[in-house]
This record gives sequence, C-alpha cells and structure tokens, in this order.
Amino acid sequence: MTSNDFDKAAVGFVGIGNMGWPMAACVAAAGNKVTVFDLDAERVKSFVKEKGTGAAASPREVAEVSDVVITMLPTSGSVEKALSGVDGILEGLRKGSILLEMSSGAPTETRKFAELVAVRGAILVDAPVSGGVTRAQTGELAIMAGGDAAVLDRLEPLLRKMGSSILRTGGIGSAHAMKALNNLVSAGGFLIGIEALLIGKKFGLEPELMVDVLNASTGMNNSTQKKFKQFVLSRKFNSGFGLDLMVKDLSIALEVGKQTSAATPFAALCRELCAAAAGMLGPGQDHTAVAQLSERLAGTELG
Repeated sequence: MTSNDFDKAAVGFVGIGNMGWPMAACVAAAGNKVTVFDLDAERVKSFVKEKGTGAAASPREVAEVSDVVITMLPTSGSVEKALSGVDGILEGLRKGSILLEMSSGAPTETRKFAELVAVRGAILVDAPVSGGVTRAQTGELAIMAGGDAAVLDRLEPLLRKMGSSILRTGGIGSAHAMKALNNLVSAGGFLIGIEALLIGKKFGLEPELMVDVLNASTGMNNSTQKKFKQFVLSRKFNSGFGLDLMVKDLSIALEVGKQTSAATPFAALCRELCAAAAGMLGPGQDHTAVAQLSERLAGTELG
C-alpha cells in the first residue's frame, strides 16, 4: 500500500469487547471495510447486524482479508493465543500488512511478537489506548504508538479515526511500557484521593464537597474529575475497566521498573492494594471498586 492508502485500508479486529467494539464501530463508520472476530460468537453476530461489517470464523480469516489487523485483547497471553496455531493471525498475515497491537501488553512480549510478525513479511506496531469506553465511543482516545516512524506516518489517518491524540513513544514495546506507567499514575491518584476522602469524612467533611474542592484546587486529577462522584460516591462501580486488568497493568509497570533497576516503593504499594482488593472482592470487579478496600480499612463508607 502507498503512504496514503491506510486511510482506506481493510481493517480487521480481533477482540470486540468493551473497548474493541466502539473502536471498530468508529473505523467502520469512517468508511473502512471492517471484519471482526471475537471468542464470543454472539457478540460478533450482534456487531455485524448493528454495524453492517464482515465477520470471520478465526483470527486467521481476519488476517487473510485485512491490510491492518488490530488486536484489542485483555493480555499479552491472549494476543499470543490469537497469533498462534493453524487458525492464528500469523498464518493469515499478508506480506506488507500491519499488525496493530492495541491491547495493554507486556513490552518484552510485544517485542517477541514483532519478531514473529516480521518473519511473515509484515510489521507490528504497539498502540495501546487511554480514555475509557466513553472516549472510545466518540473516537477521542489517546493512542500511544511505538514503532518505525515511517510506518506510523502511514497509519496516522487510521489511528485518527479512533483517537484525537496520537502520541509517539519510540521503538517497539515503548507504547506498552508507557501505557502501564500511565495506569500506575492513574491508580496512585485514585488510591490517595480515596484515602483523603475517607480521612475527611471521619473528620466531618462531606465527600461530595471534598471532591468539588479538589477539582477547584491543586489536588485535582483524573479520578477526582471523572471517577469519584460518577462511580464511587454513586456506588455504581461500573466505569468499564476491570480491576483484574488494572492489577495486570500495575504488574507490568513494576516489571519495567525491575528490568531498569528503578526503585518502585510506591508503585509496589499501589499494586499490592489493588491486588488485595481484587482478592477481597472476587473476580469481575470494576477497578473503581478498589475504593471498597480503603473503606474497609478505614471502617467507614463513602457515598
């Protein structure tokens, strides 16, 4: 394909979960030919019926009909399964095609995948996203992109159908490292904010008022703006991003720290608190439910 062709590329999605669905919908709405696959066959049927796209019976079939294959899966382990075997992506990749790995993966695994893809005459780019389901629905995600600059130039028109900010991070794996570090900062802001609300409530301050003050002051962060009232004080705990995935991303951030010999005392505490909450609450919890661990430790409840 020429440098301008990816604007019209045939795009395949492997994984149309909470994030993959709206991302694929944005690409389809922009006029690209889209083919989707998911382990949940009923979800694929619903998407095809609603969006008028193509469906594939395997990741291999997605790759066989796509110029760009996008993987939007929970873990690097899930990506490896989608790549491997007779029905895997690698068997169907076209020479010169792009594998756009948009999951939140482990950088070392991503680099291994890039080598496997290169053997097939294709190119891997890691491009994880931030912004949640709401911004995925509007095509306003922040997309971190790691890979060859010339390849990213070609992909820019396609990426802009899903994101309003395309942030280049360096070589292969750098974007996945940056995504994990971003979620580390997000988790840290959330945890300290909840702790402050609990201290304030026990002192006699109203949680809603405290959130308003934080948002007008230097304590403001993404959680004070978009999570505390919406998902914690409301007791909904349904932001759309799982606690198990947050623990996974924090584990990746710690591994990057270990590999670089960086000190990670606060990062380790954030990870352990989230992991403890996951253990206490059980599987399938939203990441905002981690507040319930802090509430239990404080002996009081927000909201």
